Amino acid sequence: MSHPSPPLTAHDHDAVAEWRRRPERGSALALRSMAFLSLRLGRPVGRLILHLVAGYYFLFAPKARRCMREYLRRALGREPRARDRFRQIMTFSTMIHDRIYLMAERYHLFEVSLSGEPLMEQVVAAGGGAILMGAHMGSFEVLRWIGERRAGFSVVITMYEDNARKVNAMLAALAPRHPPEIIAVGRIDAMLKIRARLEQNALVGMLADRTFGDEGVLPVTFLGATAYLPTGPMRAAAMLKRRVIFILGLYRGGNRYHVVFEPLADFSSTPPGQRQAAIEAAVTRYAALLEQYCRSDPYNWFNFFDFWRSPADASARPAPQPQPQRG
Repeated sequence: MSHPSPPLTAHDHDAVAEWRRRPERGSALALRSMAFLSLRLGRPVGRLILHLVAGYYFLFAPKARRCMREYLRRALGREPRARDRFRQIMTFSTMIHDRIYLMAERYHLFEVSLSGEPLMEQVVAAGGGAILMGAHMGSFEVLRWIGERRAGFSVVITMYEDNARKVNAMLAALAPRHPPEIIAVGRIDAMLKIRARLEQNALVGMLADRTFGDEGVLPVTFLGATAYLPTGPMRAAAMLKRRVIFILGLYRGGNRYHVVFEPLADFSSTPPGQRQAAIEAAVTRYAALLEQYCRSDPYNWFNFFDFWRSPADASARPAPQPQPQRG
């Protein structure tokens, strides 16, 4: 449920966009080396190495450790133990590792179950494309497995520009037969590319749980406290007049993943005068769905920074209209 206050401007760069200021650990050389070894030695051997990687982050990432503790306390409803935090790191490490095999199209290594498959079949059959709204939770790459076995399931991924460069570098090393299509947000032509692919009946994936730090946000109740979610992704879906589907690819241990599709919003016929209210309602529902799966699959959450802010840290000015490149 959202608070009655209006959308806010995410002007506090330090608090809202901390994830952008904190560089990801690991070099391109390390990623390529890990990919090389994993593909040649196999997933079981590669997973043994993950325990060393997870142990390193568990010991030498104190700020992320504090943020994990706060999140797990909320998601688990109790004080997290060390093994809870280590399990979350291992889950994250496992999914990053599995990304190598998914991008290399070794789908036979995984067991994937689906929830909400009739919904997606309906969306694909209707045509006109749709927005798949995910989060930094679980694996988005597992969608490639679904695309391989579902005719007409064409997925395009939008990605922050720096991350897109890293993924493209890994793809160059893996050289898959069918590399994923990626649209880098932050460029002037991003919205035009998204619109064009939607008109070709593609499903466009977006992540809607992190703000860039300079766009509108909406205060919502999330895991018992106020969080500020960006309105930009939902506003883009409203401008494009498309249906929005909530999606997560949850890791369930071993080689098992579970993909969920849930209806989130439909902006195809929203009158302009009702657009703002519809956007806020969609962001609020998104927060509720995200909370639901944080409680059912808590170790799949990968926002290792301070996700919650005090309302005093934000200014109650109206959110600016989004620029096309944020789409």
